[in-house]
Amino acid sequence: MQTFDEIYRRYSPQIYRVCLGYTNDPEHAKDLLQDTFIAVWQGLPSFRQQSQVSTWIFRIATNRCLRAMEVAKRMPSEELPFNLAEPRVDSKEEKLKFLYQCIAELNETDRIIISLELEGLAQAEIASVVGLSSGNIRVKIHRIKEKLTQKFKAHGQFR
Repeated sequence: MQTFDEIYRRYSPQIYRVCLGYTNDPEHAKDLLQDTFIAVWQGLPSFRQQSQVSTWIFRIATNRCLRAMEVAKRMPSEELPFNLAEPRVDSKEEKLKFLYQCIAELNETDRIIISLELEGLAQAEIASVVGLSSGNIRVKIHRIKEKLTQKFKAHGQFR
């Protein structure tokens, strides 16, 4: 069994990116990362190893993100009174930011699936986290990638 420090060092960058995919807000993603690893630390002694530790951690993270989104939906938000033109994205960092913005606009299940796919999880492991069949995950990933490609093309990101 790995120690908490080893688990944190190995999985925290991936979990942060998954949280960022949900929130599109670096500070909120850091809060969700911290919340996830508090739950991991508290639950580690009782972890029964019925699944891989990574599957367990990603499930905790996605549950935390989904709960945070439910709370955010209940909170009133104010929109800007005008629309700002979106600047053309040229740098790698800006493209990555735009990708996370597009991911944040997907429905909850698609966000979970593509975030875990981007982190390199096997489709069988994603299926275990999400609770769908591997075949269904394969189809969903293909469709999600098509949606994201269309968003990038619509905003002039592919030349």
